Amino acid sequence: MKKAKKEKKQKLEKEEKDKKIVITEFIGDNILSENSDESRELYNQGRYGTLLDNGRVQLSLIESLYLLEKNRIEIFKSKTKKMDFDELSKKAKKLEPNFWIRYCVFKDMRNRGYIIKTALKFGADFRVYDRGVKPGEDHAKWVVFPVYEGNTLTWHEFAAKNRVAHSTRKRLLIGVVDEENCVSYWESRWLRP
Repeated sequence: MKKAKKEKKQKLEKEEKDKKIVITEFIGDNILSENSDESRELYNQGRYGTLLDNGRVQLSLIESLYLLEKNRIEIFKSKTKKMDFDELSKKAKKLEPNFWIRYCVFKDMRNRGYIIKTALKFGADFRVYDRGVKPGEDHAKWVVFPVYEGNTLTWHEFAAKNRVAHSTRKRLLIGVVDEENCVSYWESRWLRP
């Protein structure tokens, strides 16, 4: 039993080492990958970003920060200058409200093996697909609203979030981020008596 676990761990470590780093560039408020097999593989395997007609992948700031933290991408702001985690994080916090709370939920969901994408057209922060399901294969299972544990949510706001989830035939998931950046989830759904 121990031997099998050790072999599995070694196999995962080897796969992690074999993953090639995708080169990206910060242009305006967008992060675009190079046109390469590695960038398309990143999209195909994990559904990170949006695959563009020219073969490049456009990543969101949240996806980019996550992939940068995981050493899957390098971000160049000029031909020779790279962005590090702290620099991108500061830039993203200036550009997007509530960025860090949203990032904590995104990171936690990705680390748990879920594919998480934006849900702005649904009126939510994110949509989350069940494990093993990729966008386009089936519909998302949840819409997610990240909140900080110190913030209050009125009954009207809660009802509105529930309404969004119900109207899109998804379950409502509230991702509550605490002071240590740990996330707890609360699911709400409609039941017929």
